[in-house]
Amino acid sequence: MKRVPVSSSNLRSVGYDESNQVLEIEFHGGRVYQYFDVPKRIHEELMSANSHGKYFHRNIEDKYRYGQIK
Repeated sequence: MKRVPVSSSNLRSVGYDESNQVLEIEFHGGRVYQYFDVPKRIHEELMSANSHGKYFHRNIEDKYRYGQIK
């Protein structure tokens, strides 16, 4: 999945597969996680948030099923 870099002290890049509703996040340090059944609206809000990290912690982390892929 193609990810785009984001300006964040916590997140390095974000990708989204709309057809499968999979959000992929790379963190500084190299860990990559996929979050499942994430609506397109959540991805859009994450990408337009003033703070990507804060939005992630408030609206995504521990709210969606996920798996580490790297």
